[in-house]
Amino acid sequence: MPETIIALARYYITLLFGTAIAVSFAGMPRTRKNYVAVGCLTALLFALQLICLKTWGMTIAYKLYPLLSHLPIAVFIAVYLKRPWLISLTAVFTSFLCYQLPRWFGTALGTVFGSVSMDHIGYIAAAFLIYCFLQKYAAKSVQHMIERSVNSCLLFGVMPAFYYIFEYTSTVYTDFMYSGTRVAVQFMPFITSAFYFVFVLLYYSETQKQASIQREKDMLDTQFNRAQKEFESLRQMQQNAASYRHDMRHHLALLQRMAVNGNIEEIKEYLQTVQTDLDAITPVRFCENETANLVLSSFATKAKKSKIRLTLDVKLPDSYPLSDTELCSLLSNVLENAIHASEKIDDVNKRIIQLRIFSKNNKLCLDIRNCYQTEPIFHHGMPVSKEPGHGFGTKSMAHIVEKYGGVFRFSINDGWFIFQATI
Repeated sequence: MPETIIALARYYITLLFGTAIAVSFAGMPRTRKNYVAVGCLTALLFALQLICLKTWGMTIAYKLYPLLSHLPIAVFIAVYLKRPWLISLTAVFTSFLCYQLPRWFGTALGTVFGSVSMDHIGYIAAAFLIYCFLQKYAAKSVQHMIERSVNSCLLFGVMPAFYYIFEYTSTVYTDFMYSGTRVAVQFMPFITSAFYFVFVLLYYSETQKQASIQREKDMLDTQFNRAQKEFESLRQMQQNAASYRHDMRHHLALLQRMAVNGNIEEIKEYLQTVQTDLDAITPVRFCENETANLVLSSFATKAKKSKIRLTLDVKLPDSYPLSDTELCSLLSNVLENAIHASEKIDDVNKRIIQLRIFSKNNKLCLDIRNCYQTEPIFHHGMPVSKEPGHGFGTKSMAHIVEKYGGVFRFSINDGWFIFQATI
């Protein structure tokens, strides 16, 4: 009787261990409701397995175990926890792989003591210890791995899935593994080694790709945030100018009092001060589009300070696909790069930038060109900068253009560095 109780306890702990590991790998939130649901699920499955065991015997029950245990757990994860089926199945296959750890400890202990009961006790004890270890050190990593992307989930899950299939086909439904042939003995080590090296190579490629995408995203976010801040700053400048114009009546009243008192010199000095203030806060009108005008006005001031001759011919259409932030980012990047390159030219007379924006065939066209001191280096059609912190602007420009199905080209021609885009 005690042996039967110990065997049934192992049977239930096996089910509970696999279920708990699977839902942890699938990222189940640790709430009382979820723990109760898992407990009810394992109790129900255990009852069904006992009925099957009593009705058809151990051999049939073991062969039906995937239908009585693994499939319901996968359905529970997919339906109750609302996880994708790929993640659900990967979590179940991986939890099955974890079965082997307590099973080995149980087998070792049973062999040492020559007792089946010690095998069960060793399994139960190891299951609790391994569950605590996996829950603390592995669950989050596995969850991150299988949720990261479909490719990552497939790379991680292919080995557990293969092992699951191999285990049942070679030991449960056939006796291939127990046949003792050389092929049977060497098959699993060969497959394990092959999968290991394939996994390392493919996973390295996947992580590099993900890291590159994340870096690109971070760079673009930085560019957009900077453009948005600059746009807001320019908008505030325009609002200040509007406020200054609104207060003009106060200036006129003061000038009138000065005129009545005959203070001509004070009037001249005050008018000069007002004119200087207005010039400082009033953007120059380059086009009718507010966003473009604010950006162009800001960079025209920067070009003037750097003694750069900036020529602007901007005719924006009434409608275009870019958002204000994207337009601001695109113009800011093209002009900032051009000014940065022009500032390096020793001969001030050669510091020239020409920008044209126009509409053609319902497409927004942009053409900016500037002279340069050192000929740019290109890699796959993109200019490459060796200076730290540079090179992000060109990637941001390309991203914005490609986002709307546009085309762009960087080139050099007769001493000009040229960027052309059609969106």
